[in-house]
Amino acid sequence: MTEKQRLTTGVEGLDDILEGGLPSGHLYLIEGDPGTGKTTLALQFLLAGASRGESVLCVTLSESATELRDVANSHGWSLENVTIFELLPDEEHLKPERQYTVFHPSEVELGDTTKAIVAKVEELNPKRVVIDSLSELRMLAQDPLRYRRQILAFKQYFSGKQRTVLLLDDRTNTDRDLQLQSIAHGVLSLENLARDYGIKRRRLEVLKLRGSSFREGFHECHARRTIPSHAAARTYNLPESKRSCDLYGSGPARPYWPRDADPGGCQLFGGFGSLTSFLRSQRRSETGHFDDQET
Repeated sequence: MTEKQRLTTGVEGLDDILEGGLPSGHLYLIEGDPGTGKTTLALQFLLAGASRGESVLCVTLSESATELRDVANSHGWSLENVTIFELLPDEEHLKPERQYTVFHPSEVELGDTTKAIVAKVEELNPKRVVIDSLSELRMLAQDPLRYRRQILAFKQYFSGKQRTVLLLDDRTNTDRDLQLQSIAHGVLSLENLARDYGIKRRRLEVLKLRGSSFREGFHECHARRTIPSHAAARTYNLPESKRSCDLYGSGPARPYWPRDADPGGCQLFGGFGSLTSFLRSQRRSETGHFDDQET
């Protein structure tokens, strides 16, 4: 059986974690709390396709096109070749006469939203699609069964057209939706970790990539702006239990380099902002703890 073509995520370090990128023609779930970098990652995925002359579509249910462009501008990107389709409620929806009395809003608004998304996809025939975010679809559906049926319908529709889709979920519902994870072909989880002091830590984990191998475990990531000029890669064989990953995004960055390159160390370049990421080496001390050493 021939392996499906893999699409770059636009993040070299993440492509390495995924061992080549995302298999094309499938639906993927990108989950994480607000502020973990889901939109930044999704925009890079679309920009990577646009740079290759592909038609790409961003369906936004929560942020306006202006807000998305502001996010892109903060990273030094242009969304000129990315089609942004806004599906936000306008002022007309706030008028009393527009409130539904016979039909439940989920029966009308969810159907209208779905039809609008499908119509736009039929018009543009995009190779890559991002839907941001699922929390709005969940609220429209209100009923969990109706919501999951809608996601399953999206999966069947996009898979039939061989489109690669990222669904962004901010996990505003209190319970983790394992059924949604089971529907998706792959699941990437982004997290923020609080420290006792200093900046918070971000980490990424590939929870699932059906039928494909990937680097398991947690990978540290940072969002910064500039690319160090010496972005080159050195790779060593590091036991899976001792590996972590820094994905550099927007902002001035000083790369992390271990003082003593342990034979288990690994540096890989890529990143959240078309930047630098690498798997950094960590050296186990005599006490059995991992020591991070910077030059």
